[in-house]
Amino acid sequence: MHIHLSDSLSHEQETREYTAQIEADVLDIGTARYPITEKKPVRVRITNTGDKKLLIEAEASFVLIMPCDRCLEDVRVPLSYSVSRTADLGEAPGESEEQAYLDGYDLDVDTLIRDELFVHLPMKVLCREDCKGICNRCGANLNHGTCGCDVTELDPRMAVIRDIFKNSSENMD
Repeated sequence: MHIHLSDSLSHEQETREYTAQIEADVLDIGTARYPITEKKPVRVRITNTGDKKLLIEAEASFVLIMPCDRCLEDVRVPLSYSVSRTADLGEAPGESEEQAYLDGYDLDVDTLIRDELFVHLPMKVLCREDCKGICNRCGANLNHGTCGCDVTELDPRMAVIRDIFKNSSENMD
């Protein structure tokens, strides 16, 4: 959704409030796409602080579907955060790359929320704290049961001796 900012520029120290719907149904971060399953309207407050500067505040809340980092099962990840940015409309268009959410006198709410979301994405997503992950041999989800693979861990310091015995048994054949 776009909000035209010229009305907010006409009266200094005036605050205007808006409600905007997030238009995107998928968060595309280039390397992954996460469906947005629930989204609340974004509350936007714009305050004219003088000298063609606006304080833009927004509150966003939605739910993404992201894969568990251990077992790759889908996980509902609720996210809620606040955004506070100062926009200087006295600058020439394109002069500041930090204001990518502005197009002339239009505020692109989706871009503002998406850009801030990258900072708020969780570093690690788990379906549960005790997630067992997947088998590194067959790929089975170990949360659903064992897979039957041989999981005997051999001491890597014994690899040389194991190779000697393996070579000597091959030579005897």
